[in-house]
Amino acid sequence: MSSLRLDLTSKIYPEPDSPFSVNSASISTSSCIDHFDRLPDSLLLLIFNKIGDVKALGRCCVVSRRFHCLVPQVENVVVRVDCVISDDESSSSSSSSGKSRGPFFNIFRFVFGGIVKPLQALSQFLGQTRASSSLVSSSSTTSLAVGTEEDGEIDQGGVTHHSPTQVLKNFNEIRLLRIELPSGELGIDDGVLLRWRADFGSTLDNCVILGASSVIHPGSFKPSIVQDNGTDGGFCIGNGGVSDDNGSIPESFYTNGGLKLRVVWTISSLIAASARHYLLQPIIADHKTLDSLVLTDADGQGVLCMNKDQLEELRVKPLSASSASKRTLVPALNMRLWYATHLELPNGLILKGATLVAIRPSEQSAVKKDVPDCSWASTAFEEPYRTAAKMLVKRRTYCLEMNSF
Repeated sequence: MSSLRLDLTSKIYPEPDSPFSVNSASISTSSCIDHFDRLPDSLLLLIFNKIGDVKALGRCCVVSRRFHCLVPQVENVVVRVDCVISDDESSSSSSSSGKSRGPFFNIFRFVFGGIVKPLQALSQFLGQTRASSSLVSSSSTTSLAVGTEEDGEIDQGGVTHHSPTQVLKNFNEIRLLRIELPSGELGIDDGVLLRWRADFGSTLDNCVILGASSVIHPGSFKPSIVQDNGTDGGFCIGNGGVSDDNGSIPESFYTNGGLKLRVVWTISSLIAASARHYLLQPIIADHKTLDSLVLTDADGQGVLCMNKDQLEELRVKPLSASSASKRTLVPALNMRLWYATHLELPNGLILKGATLVAIRPSEQSAVKKDVPDCSWASTAFEEPYRTAAKMLVKRRTYCLEMNSF
């Protein structure tokens, strides 16, 4: 009895919840709570700005009404162009779909005697756009059309192509915009290095071009394949990283095609840059909040940059278009050229026939004195090519002039 009395008088406590136990009531409650609703809009916008990619943002846009309202407020947007629609593809699509042509369009077609391959990636079209559905489509891609008078949307084989202008239409607060083309416009041989960077306002502010007739990576030294027109075919490695030529260009550079090749690189790069700039004007006009605009390509061949002041300059002062094609007129230019027959970088990379060209409009050069150390040219590229540019500007400088074209 005593043991029974003890049992009756003892207190019974509920068993504490184990971290691994399942509580049906808590599950039912938590399943009814949308934890995203507890996050402030500012935090969600911070996440969306980190995402950046316009396709991913488009998918976020259809998750909920709240996301649909927040995505257009994103300030940092990246548009990666998936494909380029050629004349034949777009024209056949137009005849089969029977869509009416939009009131606005850009047509771009340029052939530069084999120096520049068709600049397909530079052409885009404008037109009447649909509602916010242009932000996302399960079977849509971002594309640029060449030589067509289509509206902002093309349907090919069940895949809908949208122009960057159309995709960006529903973003209202863009400050930082980056557009990436699928490849560079300039056709160059394998092993040849060609990089350019251009800054524009209403016209060209400056352009820096870095080229080399061949690039030898560390551990892949093959003297037999290293040959640059206009230079000595010999291969001498010195501790200073450059050939012992006192910074002078050899006479053979002028007679064996070396100079001609550099002129081709320069003109080709300027054409590509001015064409990109021309085709950005509708985007700049539509987005007044832009502080920075970069148009680059997946190959890293060329980069066009515009800062806030340059963007505003283009809005206030319309660009001058070339009469020959749909691109911005290139003004008369002053150029500085640096050359090295052999340039070895600290990381072991070797550039044969390394050439750096720094370009500014003649009128600008008369008003603004160039920085003596040409830092604006030597800092135009990312590593390892920034180091190459810094090494080249220390060498002998050659001055050239070019007329407007």
